[in-house]
Amino acid sequence: MKYFGFLSFGHYSNGGRHGITAAESLHQVIDLSVAADELGINGAFFRVHHFAPQAAAPMPLLSAIASRTKAIEVGTGVIDMRYENPLYLAEEVAALDLLTDQRIAIGISRGSPEQALRGWETFGYTGGADPRGADVAHAHTAQFLDAVRGVPQADLDTSGGMAPGASSRLRIEPHAPGVDRRLWWGAGSRETAEWTARQGLNLMSSTLLTEATGEGFSHLQAEQIRRYREAWKEAGHDWNPRVSV
Repeated sequence: MKYFGFLSFGHYSNGGRHGITAAESLHQVIDLSVAADELGINGAFFRVHHFAPQAAAPMPLLSAIASRTKAIEVGTGVIDMRYENPLYLAEEVAALDLLTDQRIAIGISRGSPEQALRGWETFGYTGGADPRGADVAHAHTAQFLDAVRGVPQADLDTSGGMAPGASSRLRIEPHAPGVDRRLWWGAGSRETAEWTARQGLNLMSSTLLTEATGEGFSHLQAEQIRRYREAWKEAGHDWNPRVSV
């Protein structure tokens, strides 16, 4: 093992006699992250869940932690792409990467089960055919990856005195070169791990695996990682990915 971090769900209580408030939870994990940084722990990661009394909006929290630490990597495990505006997320991730001097490890995925029934539709992302929202998540992810990789997303408006620039197509700003190498996909199956490799993303091997082959968890996870590395090699990427468990 080359790297050690912690994962927080950011639970809090909504006005109960026991537990902590949302504000207390946020301040506590900032303090925890500062202490972890001082101890030499490598990463501070946070779950993202919607419609629940726990962490939901990671970017302000990660920015606050980064501003008070020196070395620790800040990240998510994972952002549910069904709920995300891919272009706005691309802006946020790039800005965070620049602010932290590349100390980020942003995990994204289709997401785990949520409390709300098709909650992503309440966020305005309708039209998906898959009842789990996998098609919505993958469509958002494709545009997000294009955006962070600098693929233009909008046409230049030359009306009203706007002079054409060097290009008639505009990319998302800010642009953080290489930020896609600090993105991870949370995989719960061998097939998803192989898909992750083809996308050029680091692998977050989940504590939840969907296979039921009779093998133990450790064997399934080891096979998932092996298949990911094989698929990565076959894809011909020119850099070495990271794997977390």
